[in-house]
Amino acid sequence: MREFEETSFQSHDGTELYYRHWPAVTAAARPRAVIMFHRGHEHSGRLAHLPDELGLEDFAFFAWDARGYGRSPGPRGDSPGYEVSVRDVDCFVRHVAATHGVAMQEIVVLAQSVGAVLVASWVHDYAPPVRCLVLAAPAFKVRLYVPFALAGLRLMMRLRGNFSVNSYVKAQFLTHDPERILSYRRDPLIVRPISVRMLVALFDAGKRVVADAGAIQLPVLLLSSGADWVVYKGPQRRFFLGLGGQRNEFHELPGFFHDTLGEKNRAVALERVRAFVLRMFERPPPAPQLLDADRRGYTFEEEARLRQPLPAWSPKGLGYAVQRFLLRTLGRRSAGVRLGLETGFDSGSTLDYVYRNEARGDGTLGRLLDRAYLDAIGWRGIRVRRAHLEQAVAQAAQDLAARRKKVRIVDIAAGHGRYVLAAVQRLERPPESVLLRDYSELNVRQGSALIAELGLGAVARFVQADAFDEAGLAALKPKPTLAVVSGLYELFPDNAQVAASLRGLARAVGKGGYLVYTCQPWHPQLEFIARVLTSHREHRPWVMRRRTQAEMDALVAAAGFTKQAQWVDPWGIFTVALALRD
Repeated sequence: MREFEETSFQSHDGTELYYRHWPAVTAAARPRAVIMFHRGHEHSGRLAHLPDELGLEDFAFFAWDARGYGRSPGPRGDSPGYEVSVRDVDCFVRHVAATHGVAMQEIVVLAQSVGAVLVASWVHDYAPPVRCLVLAAPAFKVRLYVPFALAGLRLMMRLRGNFSVNSYVKAQFLTHDPERILSYRRDPLIVRPISVRMLVALFDAGKRVVADAGAIQLPVLLLSSGADWVVYKGPQRRFFLGLGGQRNEFHELPGFFHDTLGEKNRAVALERVRAFVLRMFERPPPAPQLLDADRRGYTFEEEARLRQPLPAWSPKGLGYAVQRFLLRTLGRRSAGVRLGLETGFDSGSTLDYVYRNEARGDGTLGRLLDRAYLDAIGWRGIRVRRAHLEQAVAQAAQDLAARRKKVRIVDIAAGHGRYVLAAVQRLERPPESVLLRDYSELNVRQGSALIAELGLGAVARFVQADAFDEAGLAALKPKPTLAVVSGLYELFPDNAQVAASLRGLARAVGKGGYLVYTCQPWHPQLEFIARVLTSHREHRPWVMRRRTQAEMDALVAAAGFTKQAQWVDPWGIFTVALALRD
């Protein structure tokens, strides 16, 4: 067997996670790698047979122990959050690329079961430019067998907080291979418990990724085990049929149990993997064309459907009509709803109200309604986005200072500016200048008052300006070294507008400067928003065209920026990314 090296990498929160590295046997013209992710309850040692059995001798192999598993730290079977583990995946792949000199485009990602859902979530949310994915028996929906088990677990978690449950899975239901069965039973690193927090989040992430598989543009090989007792096969097929990329393959392996790549007849599966990987390198897949996704493709079609009015007497049409009526009558007792009806639910005023997160309204009922409004999943995501924006600004400012560059910040559509001013207040050293811009005169007045209230008048100023004026952005004075665009591009479906804005910023931000930008690649209430809520633009229905993360990153890259880091909320709704000017 290939000898391996044991080492670790530091993830985003400073946690050192263990991994194994099997160097390539023969050298390729350019270094290549297969990065492997283990099943739930297991660890990297359970994948140790694959570097030899796959026979890809000019590929280096890597496999981690996820936090809470194997030799990695953390409570067994747990993580601070599903999104934390997904970001761990991003950090691990980026670490391999940077430390071992493997370009992202030369990396194959291979994952099984729970690991496959983590990887699918990562590809959906982070849009990494790796070569291809191999997913074996992805656990998009685990078989729980007990009726209403998921609903019961959710209720118990609300009542008692996070806790762990032991896996019902026995080794003999994973594989027909007697050696694998025996080694599983004797393996001291097998983790029987899994936290309910992670189990529930796994179900939610699996449902989301299957529903939005079209966002995944990479070639995917999906292996489905024909006699799987652990996960359902239906979601695997729906995921495959929904994929947005080209040259995808689906193979169901009759009689295979859940441990697809550890089955007794695994040579059949491994040959499919080997052949697929070699094809991806012999004839690389074409790069997805996403700059015109505003004119064709599935998010374009989704937006077009949402703009079509529903038949008035259809059940769905009647349901949304009732919700609109309640919002405009009883809903007015909530201060937040009233503000949204007056200024638009996508306005800077609404956003500032959501950031403050203080329930107000007419009487006790009004405050209760307002609390329910502020706790809507989209607004919770917005507040997480604010925290991520502050982290991104702080990271960029710290790096600029370390390179002895002046920190000059511009936010081209700041709303009231609360989030960026809060980020400025938290910096170790004050920036040289902060320029806030917005198209709305009301926002400029409110933002200027906020600058004065916070005592930042010495470094910050607010002006009225158009965020899509390419020439105006290019002529910014002083030249910014850190540009921020938050919550703007999501409101405008036209990529030409966004591209012009980004080009202007690229001309303004010099080489080595930073761009912080946001994206909304997913929203579970997209149709409700389109059918019930109104926009600040002439109080029309608030219909959004989602941009996938891959599309948003492509627009940013076309302007001359390279993404360096990314943050995602727990529900996968809003992302914040940090990009370096090339």
